[in-house]
Amino acid sequence: MTPDQIRIVKLSWSSYRNVDPALLGEVFYSKLFLEYPSMQSLFKAPIEQQYKKLVEMLNIMVARLDRQAEVLNLIEQLGTRHQQYGVKPEHYFAMGKVLLWTLKSGLGDRWTNEIEMAWMAVYELYATCMMLAK
Repeated sequence: MTPDQIRIVKLSWSSYRNVDPALLGEVFYSKLFLEYPSMQSLFKAPIEQQYKKLVEMLNIMVARLDRQAEVLNLIEQLGTRHQQYGVKPEHYFAMGKVLLWTLKSGLGDRWTNEIEMAWMAVYELYATCMMLAK
């Protein structure tokens, strides 16, 4: 990731700072399960808990983008847990696609190709780390 991409992701994420995690999570997971219904079986806990976890993890990942070494260990641990839950590489593709859709929907006309490319770069970095976890 370039310094400019980091700046863009942080700036665009600031638009979501005051959004209720339940709302953001509901939009994300509703779209995920609509597009990929088989993924619903991967989530055993009440989905409302997942809403909060999603937003908390995004906050951490974005906040530490310029200090990636601090977060990569956490991301690797998350990847290990996801493998234990049965998450496959194709699930990461689905999650990334839906995450971009969710962010784009939230920003509306403010969404640009530059923002999309920056978010794709951050998601690819973290998803790859999670997929390679042991």
